[in-house]
Amino acid sequence: MLSFQKIIQTDFEAMNQLILDQLHSDVDLVENIGRYIIDAGGKRLRPMLVLLMANCLGYQGKQHINLATIIEFIHTATLLHDDVVDVSSLRRGRPTANAKYGNAPSVLVGDFLYSRAFQMMVAIGHIEIMDILSNTTNVISEGEVQQLVNAKNPQVTEQDYYTVIHKKTAALFEAACEIGAVIAETDKETAQQAKAFGYHLGLAFQLVDDALDYEGDAEALGKNLGDDLAEGKPTLPLIHSIQHGSTEEAVLVQNAIKNGEVDKLQQIVDIVNKCGGLDYTKTCAQKHANNAQEILTNFPESDFKSALSDLAAFSVERSY
Repeated sequence: MLSFQKIIQTDFEAMNQLILDQLHSDVDLVENIGRYIIDAGGKRLRPMLVLLMANCLGYQGKQHINLATIIEFIHTATLLHDDVVDVSSLRRGRPTANAKYGNAPSVLVGDFLYSRAFQMMVAIGHIEIMDILSNTTNVISEGEVQQLVNAKNPQVTEQDYYTVIHKKTAALFEAACEIGAVIAETDKETAQQAKAFGYHLGLAFQLVDDALDYEGDAEALGKNLGDDLAEGKPTLPLIHSIQHGSTEEAVLVQNAIKNGEVDKLQQIVDIVNKCGGLDYTKTCAQKHANNAQEILTNFPESDFKSALSDLAAFSVERSY
């Protein structure tokens, strides 16, 4: 167990129990699919951020457990929908829910998780938190649509790429941190700093994810290497390689994006390495992790603050 997990172990266990309780449904298939994807584990970084940030800023109640569960349900719903859209067959080392149960049940259970998250939000009755999370789910949806529009388009720019990963990934990191601050009743400036921490952490996390798709270990990652290429996703390692490779190399990468040529994965990996695409992506990730840690200097000293810093370091050091 990592340092940032140990310090919130009691809260984390309470959250996991609440997740199981809130998955209850009179329709067995809803509960079966919900439990299937939740039981697969995952890093649970987003709900952890709620727990860590709320504790870091002095929160003493129990609502952060509910908020962490809401964040996990929103994230899980996006995963169920993403795997259908991306036609993914493997996640967290197991067949995806859509591969096991079919596309239609996966989409509908994703809808159930979204609606359950909003039921829990209403029960909390905090209008500012409802505003943050409703806006965030909308932004995430926009990011997913934009990613779909960008698929198989080798003309996507670095700025276009950052717009997508902010919306589809960093936005939920932002929200998790911001609602942790809001429930702790901090001032507006501190809440915005918490949100900024989540922004940089989320970007660092996604940048590393996109690098690992070209150099990671499939077993450790729990998914197939080259999935991004198969889906024609123009991620930063590829964008950088197009910009800095030879004309021939740029054309090869562009064609691989346009055609989803996963059979040319090793050739593309060689080009990405030669052109410094992976190093550049990881350097960008480190800068955002550093920015996140710099923001923490404004927060009061505590073990929770140290854990948030450790989490920022983990986001770029990880191999899965």
